[in-house]
Amino acid sequence: MIESSAAMSMTPVFSVVLPCYNESETLPQLFSRFDEVLEGRNDLEVVFVNNGSKDNSSDIFAIQLAQPGRQWARLVDVTVNQGYGFGILAGLRATQGKFIGWTHADSQYDPHYVVEGFKRLIASPRPDRTILQGRRVGRNAFDAFFTAGMTLLSCLALGIRVSDVNAQPKLFPRALFDEVKNPPHDFSLDLYMLFLGRRLGYSIERMPVVFARRTFGEAKGGAGSLRLKWKLIKRTWAFIGQLRRDIRTGKL
Repeated sequence: MIESSAAMSMTPVFSVVLPCYNESETLPQLFSRFDEVLEGRNDLEVVFVNNGSKDNSSDIFAIQLAQPGRQWARLVDVTVNQGYGFGILAGLRATQGKFIGWTHADSQYDPHYVVEGFKRLIASPRPDRTILQGRRVGRNAFDAFFTAGMTLLSCLALGIRVSDVNAQPKLFPRALFDEVKNPPHDFSLDLYMLFLGRRLGYSIERMPVVFARRTFGEAKGGAGSLRLKWKLIKRTWAFIGQLRRDIRTGKL
């Protein structure tokens, strides 16, 4: 993994990671939107992860990072894609903030939710023991039903209360990341972090977020076709089984 950045002149309190896999078409507008929502701030860094992209993302990142005034941006380059979760974990390890987390880079979540989310997190009664999570609104009925079913299965199988597991952003104190052990490298990372937080007694605050349509590219998780949803179900169920085994054997 290779890390680069614009000239850093800040000590961030907050850090957010955006895993990017073949998102070259989305990147220019994403950088521009972060310019807008971070104007006048020097306390929040954005760690982009070029997660083994096979398009021209490397060229686009070079252009965007070279633009003036983007000291808030950093890049972690994962040479070979090893999964959505792997990319996020690589980015989280490179963060500097006291409060950290991730969101998606696919244009479905506006960057202002990152700023609003961190604001809500530190305003919570116990920011050091709280996870801030998005709650998607404006979705079609079928996707909402699918999410509800997956959530119910997860809650019953793991004995925890969670909701809209794959919604973004997910923001939390660094101390929670320090407790991570054997995390998954795929889309199960969302469930893992919520499960870990609940197991350690963290509260979860949910913030409504508008889940927009993709501007470019195709969905890579369960928000796309029936085939992708079926793959997500199988991955999630396999991971739940592994979590249960880890609990029984004392690994978690």
